[in-house]
Order: sequence, then C-alpha cells, then structure tokens
Amino acid sequence: KKTLLVILPIVILTIFISLYLAFRSVREAFFSLITVPFALIGGAYMVYAWGINLSVAVAVGFIALFGIAVETGVVMVIYLNDAMRDLVRLRGNSAANITRNELREYVIAGAAKRLRPKLMTVSVALFGLIPVLWSTGVGSDVMQPIVLPMIGGVLTSSTHILLVTPLIFLMTKEYELKKFGKLDVYGS
Repeated sequence: KKTLLVILPIVILTIFISLYLAFRSVREAFFSLITVPFALIGGAYMVYAWGINLSVAVAVGFIALFGIAVETGVVMVIYLNDAMRDLVRLRGNSAANITRNELREYVIAGAAKRLRPKLMTVSVALFGLIPVLWSTGVGSDVMQPIVLPMIGGVLTSSTHILLVTPLIFLMTKEYELKKFGKLDVYGS
C-alpha cells in the first residue's frame, strides 16, 4: 500500500510532464490528463462490483488504464486543435471574424471525426478484455484483477472523451475569444 501511494502519483506526474513536453502547453496537457479521474471512476466501480480487493494486480490494471485513457484523450485534443486550425485558416484569428456558432460547429466537427476511431478502440479493447473475466485456466486469477479496472475505466473514460472533453474545450475557446479577442491555437 505504501509503495502504491508513492508510485501512482509518480506515474500521473510522469504522464503530465510527457504531455507538457509534447504539447508545450499546460492547458493542452490538462485536457488530455483530465480523462484519468473519469477512467478511475469506472475502474473503481468495476473492481467494487466484482468484489476484488485492491492488490498489486489491480494497481497494474489502473496504471495500464491511465495510459489508455490519456492516449485517447490526446487524440481527441489533437483532432479538436486541428478543427481550430481549420477555423483560423478559413476565418482568421480574430473575435471580429469568428462567431460563437462557428466555433461550436468546428468543435463538433473535430469531435465527430474522432467518434468512429474512439468507438473502434473501445470495441477492440472490450472484445479483447471481457473474455478474461470468464476464463478459468492457468493465470486467470492474476489476469482478472488486472482487466477489471481496464474494462470499467475504458467505458467511463470514453464517455468523458466523447462528450465532456469537447465541451470543456469549447468553453475554453469561447473564453479565449471573449477575453483575448483571438484563439490560442496549438501548433500555429
């Protein structure tokens, strides 16, 4: 338990630093990392519902889940930023040229581009992991605690990534447009 209390924050900090180095923006790193608590909710619920105690195997499952959640969050943020670059390229980067409705349309378009790949990722993960729950062979007693948090977390984090992340992104871009008169577009 003491080791896990040290390792988990280190893992999350390492993920955040990696995201910051990739995006060169605390905000973009935060957008990608915010999926972790939602993945944690689903994973914890699944572990609780299955009646498994916290163990090293469950912790390994959570660490793997955090990686999956952050990866899919990064892809969503990249698609949303691509949509913002398209909007700025088309309309210019000024609050006088960009309406709130146009901003909303481009965020929805960026999120919609990510819908099919995200659903495919979730489906493949679930089709690969769910059979482990009913396995009875050698090693199943170790694999089930690893897989449980991943299954629950993939479901809740994907819901967050598809619905909440674009909304938070939109609210942030609306605030930028209102306060600064232009959009802070990553990669421009």
